[in-house]
Amino acid sequence: MERTEQNSGTMDVRSSHRFDIAALAIWMEENVAGFGGPLGVEQFRGGQSNPTYKLSAGGRAYVLRRKPPGRLLPGAHAVDREYRVLAALGAQAFPVPRVHGLCLDETVIGTPFYVMDMVEGRIFWDAELPQVPRAERAAHFDAMNATIAALHAIDPDAAGLGDYGKPGNYFERQISRWSKQYLGDVEAGRVKAMDRLVEWLPAHIPAAAGDESRVIHGDFRCDNMIFHPTEPRVVAVLDWELSTLGHPLADFTYHLMMYRMPAGATTGLAGLDLAALGIPSEADYIAAYCRRTGRDGLADVDFYMAFNMFRLAAIVHGIKGRLARGTASSAHADRMAGSLEPLAELAWSQAERAGA
Repeated sequence: MERTEQNSGTMDVRSSHRFDIAALAIWMEENVAGFGGPLGVEQFRGGQSNPTYKLSAGGRAYVLRRKPPGRLLPGAHAVDREYRVLAALGAQAFPVPRVHGLCLDETVIGTPFYVMDMVEGRIFWDAELPQVPRAERAAHFDAMNATIAALHAIDPDAAGLGDYGKPGNYFERQISRWSKQYLGDVEAGRVKAMDRLVEWLPAHIPAAAGDESRVIHGDFRCDNMIFHPTEPRVVAVLDWELSTLGHPLADFTYHLMMYRMPAGATTGLAGLDLAALGIPSEADYIAAYCRRTGRDGLADVDFYMAFNMFRLAAIVHGIKGRLARGTASSAHADRMAGSLEPLAELAWSQAERAGA
């Protein structure tokens, strides 16, 4: 429950993330239908990347996501991409919050931002879903499984997202991207296991992976979605910063990574008695996704796990770098940064399982 306590709810806006509320209110009046002040602003506790705020006005609640202030890595924190994918997927009846407007004018609050509806429901910060009765957990897991399968069923061209990323060679491009980001962020330092993975991963991309291309979330896990207040149903998927066109198996196995991540400090299940908790096994969860997506099983899981853990470790490495530069968005960024080496070692252990 520690992660729940750390990340749930709102707080006063951090001093480094404050902005001109009056200027935002003027923008809201001009761009959000039905908006009426006075405007109240709080900051959500959760999140490591883009600062996120709860806006209250006239009995309604909104959410603002902004690019963080300070020096940033090129291409990072692209709130305009988040806005675009939310608008497109909402039009496809995929569960995302309704968006109201995107502001690229940095003179309003200091950085680009967008505003969307605040969706009421439950966010689970622990993958074992301790707040859910045992008898209902399997249904909640099945809802997550159905939601990611539904995402991967969307035709990017039909959704207006055919140019949302580069098609083909996804694993090669991603390994290169995150390797360069890891190696280039000198302020965050180097990690031996990461150096090994930089060499091993590009040489072991499964030939069977193919060049499938779908809209992928990039960080699909239980704490990035909102469940219905009482039903085992996902009503909104959040945090699309890492979304792109990519291989659906990369996206699904990132989500599947919860089965091999340690419980407690992360949204992980490793080491827990899943049957006693009423949670489906990794094999059963894979089978459900394959059934929904018409796949005949899933080979090379250990490679996909090594790839995704490397990618996650590179993201955490970036958080460590932002912490060093003073631009980290979360009060718990230092704790995240402390998980870098164990995560990198766990990623290398997946490569060893794959035959490294």
